[in-house]
Amino acid sequence: MTMKEWFLAELESEAAKTHRVLAEVPEGKREFKPHDKSMPFGYLTDLTANILSWVGLAITLDELDIAPKSGPSYRPAPIQTTAEAAAALDKAVAQAREALQKTTDAYLATGWRLLAGGTLAMEQPRHEVIRDTFLHSAHHRGQMTVYLRILNAKVPSVYGPSADDRQFR
Repeated sequence: MTMKEWFLAELESEAAKTHRVLAEVPEGKREFKPHDKSMPFGYLTDLTANILSWVGLAITLDELDIAPKSGPSYRPAPIQTTAEAAAALDKAVAQAREALQKTTDAYLATGWRLLAGGTLAMEQPRHEVIRDTFLHSAHHRGQMTVYLRILNAKVPSVYGPSADDRQFR
């Protein structure tokens, strides 16, 4: 199996897990935070729904400045409903899938840079950026399950059964 094939399979697996979590986000809880140091649930939802688009960015761009000096950074529109969350995730996954299908393992070994205000924040081979994106996605999805539990909402099966969803998937 090539790296590209592995990433495509991982993308589909992670997307399915993320769909299950996003489907349980209760509406009207965008400002909820379980702790003062926690991010608001709405921001966390927006991030989790869109994060897999970073896979495509790591392939189609040579670098990304998350806080360009020339103006404000990109911020997706706030997600208000579970349907909007599903649509945002589907769009992110489609962009990632298309970029992965068009690339090669040799290209995935080339360098990619993340900048903040023109200053280098990170430089890694693209395949490491993609791997870290999947890990970052799982991390934030896990945070979401904690928020769901605190709000007494259903916590779906992700990597195995939960108290609310006994399916092993």
